[in-house]
Amino acid sequence: MSLSATRTTIPEEARKQGLLAVVIARAVLGGRSAAGAAMRWTAAVRGVVTPLGWSVAAAAAVSLVVGYSWGLVEIIALGWAFVVLVAVAALWLVGRGAGEVRLSLPTPRVVVGDHAEARLVASNPGPRRFGGVQLEVPVGERVIERVLPGLPRGGTVDEVLRIPTERRGIVPIGPARTVRADPIGLMRREIVWSDTAELRVHPRTVAVSALSTGFIRDLEGSPTRDLTTSDIAFHALREYLPGDDRRYIHWRSSAKTGTFMVRQFEESRRSRLMVLLDLEPGAYTDDAEFELAVGAAASVGARAIRDARSVAFVVSGRHAGRTGAMRELPTVSRDRLVDALCVVERDDRVAPLPDVARSAAETLHGLSLAFLVTGSARGVGPLRSAASRVPAGVEVVAVQCAPESQPTARTVGGLTVFGIGYLEDLRAMLARSASVA
Repeated sequence: MSLSATRTTIPEEARKQGLLAVVIARAVLGGRSAAGAAMRWTAAVRGVVTPLGWSVAAAAAVSLVVGYSWGLVEIIALGWAFVVLVAVAALWLVGRGAGEVRLSLPTPRVVVGDHAEARLVASNPGPRRFGGVQLEVPVGERVIERVLPGLPRGGTVDEVLRIPTERRGIVPIGPARTVRADPIGLMRREIVWSDTAELRVHPRTVAVSALSTGFIRDLEGSPTRDLTTSDIAFHALREYLPGDDRRYIHWRSSAKTGTFMVRQFEESRRSRLMVLLDLEPGAYTDDAEFELAVGAAASVGARAIRDARSVAFVVSGRHAGRTGAMRELPTVSRDRLVDALCVVERDDRVAPLPDVARSAAETLHGLSLAFLVTGSARGVGPLRSAASRVPAGVEVVAVQCAPESQPTARTVGGLTVFGIGYLEDLRAMLARSASVA
């Protein structure tokens, strides 16, 4: 072969970089690809073979080596028996069990104790039949197991899973996975079909009366149903009564009726309401007491949001300082608030209640009404100390929770203290306070 013919067979890349460099580069790339494939295969095997499976495989290798080395027929037979066992276990993993598995939550938010369920739909849109398989769905800290039957072409299985809601919190559900495993437990193959969904279990709340106490009349406030003779939100006209301000006589209407008519207005009010939930463990005797406190605080906050009032919901923080001693929860909507309360728990590292109240008073401006919600183990002294940290003129109401106790209402040094045993007690006391106000 001539030199010119040889050169025409050399690739363009080799002519530019040199034949040896091209061969080395391609060898390196091939080695990397092979190493990556080997690593993926090794990872897949590690994910399938159980510790017992590795033990049996190791026993098979040792038995065969020792048996053939020493000529022990019994050991050789034992080794091949182990090999057959591993091979049969591997064949057991063949198949998927379904073509599609969907996990959904019809209701992503429920209240403690309410019925909650997840819907599981397995289908086979493919042309061939799928065999039965075990289905697992993690729900919180436990795993719900179901046996998925064989699915013919176009077959569907629709099942409902009951979700426990005895405890407030966020319950992770899923991912749904099918599991194929041999009876002995040498190998286990999992196929994940769905993402993890979250069920938010809200604290129980009650509808309390409108929080009418602590409101301040303000021309920039929002109108209420209370009527007054001087404000900016016009309501109606009525006949003049002795003592009415003549500046509010509506002369055009008076000329038509022949009677003096005065304007009536809806009283405008504003309020920066604060709800402070105590997270110190020493303030509560047990979990039930803390759950009652969370429900009471949530009820007050939800009512304020419903009334479109300016509300700040504060819980104890972990750090000292102006803002570190408190943590503010979102109050954009009721759902945002109770979603945040799903994960609120007691903490040994939080700041004392008086420090939390002082931090909140320094951070939040325009307060007119404050609720301090705590447990029965909290003494009156710390409550009065916390109330003294808020600005003068702010009405402070302390709510002490003790499940199944008798409701009480008392005033200690200017501090109103409610003792409740049920959420309904809070509703009754706030209604009574509103009527008195």
